[in-house]
Amino acid sequence: MAEKKTTAKQAYIHGSVVRKIEPERRLSEEKRQKKTHKVSSRVRKNQEKALRMDLPYLVVLLAASCCTLFICISYIQVRSAMTRRMENIKKLEQDIDALKSENDALQTRINTSVDLEYVYQVATEELGMVYAGKDQVRMYHQTESEYVRQYEDIPTY
Repeated sequence: MAEKKTTAKQAYIHGSVVRKIEPERRLSEEKRQKKTHKVSSRVRKNQEKALRMDLPYLVVLLAASCCTLFICISYIQVRSAMTRRMENIKKLEQDIDALKSENDALQTRINTSVDLEYVYQVATEELGMVYAGKDQVRMYHQTESEYVRQYEDIPTY
């Protein structure tokens, strides 16, 4: 049942049991372990020195951590203030829209409540007013602005 398969570097026995490594493999592992143990004392000292934390290193690390924490907290505060302002602006825009629609409704109600026929009747019968004749109306063009100022001089022809 067990079938033996051999290659140039490895030799395994295949079958229904767990694979077993041949002695050749064990020797190469032992050689690798010996090489790792033969690390020079200078390299070992450098590694130990690199792993130690000195006081200046800790101070710089603490300062960098504090700066990072301060920047993060400041960012969160600015972001929340901006969010509050945006919500306030949205609320004010909704209030403006509500006031505009209320003003439009009131303007429509005022316009429909005024009876122009009644105004004409009171003006002509009770107050004695008449329409201006064609010779009484003078048109002029003002070139400086689009509206007429009430107390500005009217040009003569």
